[in-house]
Amino acid sequence: MIKLCCNYVDEAVIGAENGLNIKHEFENYKDTIANIISDLNKRKDKPGQWLQWMNLGYSEETVWYVKEYASMVQGRFENILVLGIGGSALGGLAVTEALLKPYWNLLSEEQRKGLPRIFFLDNIDPDSMTGLLNMLDLSKTLVNVITKSGSTAETMSQFMIVKNMLEQELGSNYRYNIVATTDKRTGVLRQIAEQEGYKTFVVPDDVGGRFSVFSAVGLLPFALVGLDIDEMINGIKDMDLALKNTDINENIAAQNALIHYLLDTKKGKNMCVMMPYSSRLKYVSDWFVQLWAESLGKNDYVGPTPIKALGATDQHSQIQLYNEGPNNKIINFIRVGEFDNTLEIPQIFEYTGIGYLGGKSVNRLINAEADSTRVALTDCKRPVVTITIDKVNGYSLAQLLYMLEIQTAITGALYNIDTFNQPGVEQAKNYTYALMGRAGYEESAQELQAKMAMV
Repeated sequence: MIKLCCNYVDEAVIGAENGLNIKHEFENYKDTIANIISDLNKRKDKPGQWLQWMNLGYSEETVWYVKEYASMVQGRFENILVLGIGGSALGGLAVTEALLKPYWNLLSEEQRKGLPRIFFLDNIDPDSMTGLLNMLDLSKTLVNVITKSGSTAETMSQFMIVKNMLEQELGSNYRYNIVATTDKRTGVLRQIAEQEGYKTFVVPDDVGGRFSVFSAVGLLPFALVGLDIDEMINGIKDMDLALKNTDINENIAAQNALIHYLLDTKKGKNMCVMMPYSSRLKYVSDWFVQLWAESLGKNDYVGPTPIKALGATDQHSQIQLYNEGPNNKIINFIRVGEFDNTLEIPQIFEYTGIGYLGGKSVNRLINAEADSTRVALTDCKRPVVTITIDKVNGYSLAQLLYMLEIQTAITGALYNIDTFNQPGVEQAKNYTYALMGRAGYEESAQELQAKMAMV
């Protein structure tokens, strides 16, 4: 089970000006936290609450359909190409980068045991898109296009390009190289899929994109590259049971939520750094940034700004700022209890200043880097929390992501905001529709042109 250490945000360690009296605050907020947790669990089954992501660990039907389809197409494709942006891609990236062998797409087919490579086309940069599409043999590529609305301009422009290329190469059989994940009933992609005969999976109602990683949005790509989705589901179920506990002293998501909320509102720590000490967890930080930013960045000034980092890499690029710059940040370390590999440093260059490294392991070194950085930060009165997972596997990773989702929901409730909408994102989407000439946005296009001409 995941562990949370919050000792280094306590005022006994970093002083009353920057730290909290953790025991006192947990006691003060115990009833508030209990009510929030109870309320979330009471509302999760109600339509329109946007809490259906709390039930994804129990969606046996989706898991069955995903596994059945993955089994049917096994061995047919060399590549999986995921078209999606934001929540349609970041969760998939985080999990596949963590759980597949490092440098998966560079391994031979034999090393991958016949399983396909996987690529996420999550931006619309014309150079990177052209480079990837020129490199892939699309006739041997399964394309998973993901958008609930079916009108996401970035994803659907990608899809229009890829669909056209597939049809030119494969003729009417191109449809067997496409699987769509979209709304069950409505939307442009649903309409196209039914007209053209694509295999489809459903983005569930009341599940926002940033909370969709354990729906078919994520589970389908995971199964297609051979990841054990049953292991992930088991991790979610066990974590969900633990996080139903209304006692803040026993609920790590509630503890971390309250710590972040109080450090922001009482101590001015309005920036939140997510820093895993594992390259395999690098994209967990990217996923967390969207989760935190879209969920908590509301009403002008609410919510800490999330920042992504990677230990030990960013000790050499960001820690100077965190140690001696503005003391307005809380640092979240993610530690790994046991790495899959042990890598020994050879005993050479003993006559030089680096000889002390010989005979030790890189495992010991990365742990020493994390320990020393935490001590340096707390010496400078910077608050640090540490989340530790046993191993980087499907069970622990699913627990970590689900815990962070629950933490986000509790934090939003503490701020008394709507955690699940994103009006700032929608406005930018509408402006894009207007600039690209979508019907119904003509008036907005004229207003935008006028505003742009003023600059």
